[in-house]
Amino acid sequence: MIALIDYGAGNLHSVARALENLGTTATIVTRPEQLMDADQVIFPGVGAAGSAMERLKSTGFDDAIWETVQKGTPFLGICLGMQLLFETSEEDGGTACLGILQGTVKRFQLPPEFKVPHMGWNVVEGGLSNFKMQNSTFKFDDRQWFYFVHSYHCVPTHTAIVTGITDHGGEFVSAVQQDNIHAVQFHPEKSGAAGRALLKRFLEL
Repeated sequence: MIALIDYGAGNLHSVARALENLGTTATIVTRPEQLMDADQVIFPGVGAAGSAMERLKSTGFDDAIWETVQKGTPFLGICLGMQLLFETSEEDGGTACLGILQGTVKRFQLPPEFKVPHMGWNVVEGGLSNFKMQNSTFKFDDRQWFYFVHSYHCVPTHTAIVTGITDHGGEFVSAVQQDNIHAVQFHPEKSGAAGRALLKRFLEL
C-alpha cells in the first residue's frame, strides 16, 4: 500500500492524480494506525508550519510518522512535508517540528528584486560540491526544472544529506535524503515530466 497522509494540510488530490497517471493508486490515510501497513508513505503539505504541527499532534500522526520512519518504510516529504521533518521552523513565531532530520527551517531573507514567496519554475542541481552519497534516489546530477511555492527553506545541520540545491537570490537546499527518508521542497505533482520521473523513481524503491 502507498499511503498518502491526510492530516488536513496536504495537497492530496494533486498528488493522488499524479500517481494515478503513473498507473498507481494511493490510499489516503486519515488515521495514524493505517501507516503501519504501508509499503511506502508520501507526506505532502501546504500552509503554515504551526497549524500543521498542531494537527499532526492532535491526530497522533506525529508519533506514527516517527514509527514509520524507524521501521525503514520508504518515505517522501513534499514542500511543507519536507520542512516539518526538521527540528524547528521560524514560521509562526517559532514552531517545534518533528525533529526526524537535524536542522532548522528559515524564512528567505532576500534582496528586494527577489520575490517571497519563491513561486514558479526553478532549477534543481546536484548536491553541494563535497557531496559523496552513494545510491541516492534523488541525486540531481543534471539541471532539472521543478515547480516551487514556498517562503521558507530548510537548513540541514549535516550537508551529507543534501541531494539537490536551487538558486533564488542565493543557494538553498531543495532536496535531501537520509536512509529511507526522501524530501523535496518543490512540488513533483505540479512539475510535468521531471516530477513524474521523480515520483516514478520513488515508487520503484
